[in-house]
Amino acid sequence: METYLQTDRVTLRRFGADDADLLIELDSDPAVVRYLSGGAPTAPEVVRERILPSILTGYERWSGAFGVFAAHETDGGAFIGWFCLRPEPGGPLDEVELGYRLRQAAWGNGYATEVSAALLEKAFTGLDVRTVWGATMALNTPSQRVMEKVGMAVVEHLGTPDDMLAVEGAELGGHRYEITREQWEQRRAARP
Repeated sequence: METYLQTDRVTLRRFGADDADLLIELDSDPAVVRYLSGGAPTAPEVVRERILPSILTGYERWSGAFGVFAAHETDGGAFIGWFCLRPEPGGPLDEVELGYRLRQAAWGNGYATEVSAALLEKAFTGLDVRTVWGATMALNTPSQRVMEKVGMAVVEHLGTPDDMLAVEGAELGGHRYEITREQWEQRRAARP
């Protein structure tokens, strides 16, 4: 498969039609989906019939520029999860979501920060993106730390979607983080 992005330690590629088992395994870990479903695994048929086809359609919709990408360790090739850089369905191409979901074995290694920083650079220097945003539950402090490390800041408090009301901390809602191209450029220029 063609590489979408490569950092020192992680390679992103498009998912293929035969990658459902990777997504099923990832979403079967209660800790991984804690802030998405309250720990309930995603049913395999939902992955095969809805999630993976939607991911594959996204590559066509956005001509491969955006989407959800499988993440593998560059050395050894172990699957560690996925990252997304994508517009809202029907939304403008210059405002995109940054997201990630990693296997527990990959947590605490700095992969989310490393790849998120590289995706911001790709978005702002190669894809003509104006704003990158991400959303997270208020209790999901590890995800918040990643966004803050790459220069994103809270711009809005979010209510909890109806399908997530059973999730731990649902009453606290969530946060929308953003960074604009101008903010990213200023941050980059200020680095020694």
